[in-house]
Amino acid sequence: MTENDKLLAEKFIGFVNIVRKLRAECPWDKEQTHGSLRRCLLEESYEVLEAIDNNDMNELKKELGDLMLQVVFHGIMGEEKSVFDLCSVLDSETEKLIRRHPHVFGDVKVSGSDEVKTNWEKLKQQEGRLSVLDGVPKELPSLFRAYRVQEKAAKVGFDWKDVKPVYAKILEEISELKENIENHTSQEKIEDEFGDVLFSIVNYARFIKVNPEDALRKTIEKFIFRFQKIEEYASENNLVLDEMTLEEMDEVWVRVKNNSRG
Repeated sequence: MTENDKLLAEKFIGFVNIVRKLRAECPWDKEQTHGSLRRCLLEESYEVLEAIDNNDMNELKKELGDLMLQVVFHGIMGEEKSVFDLCSVLDSETEKLIRRHPHVFGDVKVSGSDEVKTNWEKLKQQEGRLSVLDGVPKELPSLFRAYRVQEKAAKVGFDWKDVKPVYAKILEEISELKENIENHTSQEKIEDEFGDVLFSIVNYARFIKVNPEDALRKTIEKFIFRFQKIEEYASENNLVLDEMTLEEMDEVWVRVKNNSRG
């Protein structure tokens, strides 16, 4: 073990002991359960993503620490009930990583990352999963969940052969949605058709190697930035935002859009 490894081990043990002390002595920490911390875990995960999107390495360092706190906290709560502890969490993940990387820790040869991903799914099936689609959490945002479900099905051959029919499927689903709207079918049916449109767009995103969740998140941030510029314009010119015409707001929007293109 190198000196850096020893230092890392010492710091991790020190961190765990701090969390144990908080759990024992802080009134708020004492009250928490696995269930009550779900929201915290989710928020910390998204804050990590935001730091990555902003390419803010200092913030990423801080947010990864917050995320690590959640993992350690859950480990300590498991330890308290004697159902698992941090050592068993690490043992389980270590064993899994070694088992699922036979091309690194064994004698399996792979041609590239695509074969690694295919082998990964096969190994998970051997671990007792009943469906190829098992392991995609229902709690995932729907766009990302659709992407992962499609990706997993594709790894066993359930996929289009090229991108052209994937795009054609989008147009087909849009046409069906339009038809149902024009025919005034039930809201439930329209919602169903709208879902088909979104699912087909996610499939196309996968083919052109775009993560739809990331793409939409960036577009939302872009919309917020441009809309706030309209608000700034209104404030600077002593205008009431909801009294501005759509044309006036759109003029500012286009100007901001053109300037952001550099």
